[in-house]
Amino acid sequence: MKDCLFCKIINQEIPSKKVFENETIYAFEDIDKKAPTHILIIPKKHINSVALMTDEDMLLMSEITKAARDIAEAQGIDKSGYRLVINHGSDGGQAVSHIHMHLLGGRSLTWPPG
Repeated sequence: MKDCLFCKIINQEIPSKKVFENETIYAFEDIDKKAPTHILIIPKKHINSVALMTDEDMLLMSEITKAARDIAEAQGIDKSGYRLVINHGSDGGQAVSHIHMHLLGGRSLTWPPG
């Protein structure tokens, strides 16, 4: 998608602090951290939101979740715990129209969020 912030990051048109990349997924540090570890995990395929995912995209979500698990281990937060978040729509807090998972950890996280 031409004007998508995350697509521009994937294409290295905008710099990021990459923490993981494979054929289908790109992960980088969030610039507006809400926890000591705050990483965004995004598919390289542009998908606007959870509501627009196809059945085929569901396989991609399992890859994103596996990447989150592996990144949490690499970041050293797998034992203490972490949170995975996917926002949808403006009321859900989705700020960029490209599906993404937040990996948050490195401190005790409160509930309910926001």
